[in-house]
Amino acid sequence: MATKPGIPKGTRDFSPVEMAKRNYIFDTIREVFYLYGFQQIETPSMENLSTLMGKYGEEGDKLLFKIQNSGDYFSGLTDEELLSRNAARLASKFCEKGLRYDLTVPFARYVVMHRDEITFPFKRFQIQPVWRADRPQKGRYREFYQCDADVVGSNSLLNEVELVQMIDTVFNRFGIRVSIKVNNRKILTGIAEIIGEADKIVDITVAIDKLDKIGLDNVNAELASKGISEEAIAKLQPIIQLKGTNAEKLATLKQVLAGSETGLKGVEESEFILHAVEGLHVKSEVELDLTLARGLNYYTGAIFEVKAFDVQIGSISGGGRYDNLTGVFGMDGMSGVGISFGADRIYDVLNQLDLYPKEAVNGTQLLFVNFGEAEAAYVLPVLMQAREAGIRAEIYPDSAKMKKQMGYANSKNIPFVALVGETEMNEGKVTLKNMTTGEQTLVTPEELIAAIRK
Repeated sequence: MATKPGIPKGTRDFSPVEMAKRNYIFDTIREVFYLYGFQQIETPSMENLSTLMGKYGEEGDKLLFKIQNSGDYFSGLTDEELLSRNAARLASKFCEKGLRYDLTVPFARYVVMHRDEITFPFKRFQIQPVWRADRPQKGRYREFYQCDADVVGSNSLLNEVELVQMIDTVFNRFGIRVSIKVNNRKILTGIAEIIGEADKIVDITVAIDKLDKIGLDNVNAELASKGISEEAIAKLQPIIQLKGTNAEKLATLKQVLAGSETGLKGVEESEFILHAVEGLHVKSEVELDLTLARGLNYYTGAIFEVKAFDVQIGSISGGGRYDNLTGVFGMDGMSGVGISFGADRIYDVLNQLDLYPKEAVNGTQLLFVNFGEAEAAYVLPVLMQAREAGIRAEIYPDSAKMKKQMGYANSKNIPFVALVGETEMNEGKVTLKNMTTGEQTLVTPEELIAAIRK
């Protein structure tokens, strides 16, 4: 007996129903991107390893899928190198390309390569898969999609305001209630300065970022384990437990960070964004959250993260401001701000809350039953007329038993079936059956189209 085929761990097949749902997500996000003036680009699945290596840190480099060179890749290697069994060194000799790890580094490469063709500020979006040689587990895959939107070549905080609006628009279209959390890297830097631990900013923010998951006592224990003094931890308590409205939090921060120029700059930026957004009456909750510290080493200004209210799941969107996107490729001073929508997590949320519109999941709307050669010949022009009217329609290809054809319609959740026999052909009509109610009506092709559209 032949071995049943399989797929690599951390990858997935998607059924027609699942693809209909995923395309609903991608199409909704794409429409909103276009609505806000973003233009779509695509970059290759593979990049030169020289483009990817060293951009994600040592751990990130280990998670890159490397592509073996074609041809005799051993020809340039010495016996000594082969016998060394040094995997990293050998890979560098016979792997020149790798699968992209994210969309940000390829985007930076794209901007540098095409800078003479690009009009700045450049508003781009990408919806493409990325690959990571990670250990597969629930909710973590080796191949998954990212939906990124970035504005580069502008320092204006109006970009941040529009990104908050765009997040709000996307999740309102999905019907998902969310909280949009906002913070600023400069505020976090200022806090570290004020408590006298400026050099421990990474340790501080990594710890406080876990507040929701592990609780205050465990956060304080982690801070102490990193060598942060008891006095500094005590000073930190009122800051990370800061409550109240956004305006009240900002007012307190202005006093607390009075001795930090960087911190006050972060407060000023946050105040501008939050005040502007408040005036736009977005439907989602927008909250200043001082425990938010995503990608601290990467971001330099505003930071965003989106949490769903009605489902227990991690962030479903996030992003922020970075000051030097293209510096790693020798083009300094290109500031940008962007967000990424987690398509796979949004998929899970929409499934759990059953928020997919019926029309997004249903495929074929109308099936013409095939009773034979003459009937099929009569049906084909009516089928074409229905498709020209925008109705998703098909004819069963074989004149099989009625039970089999109706079973096909049921298994595909097709809501309407058209039946044509001798009577219908003589009268120039079609019998339309509603598969939900069982009701049958003799109609003209025009009436059939109107009924399905209704």
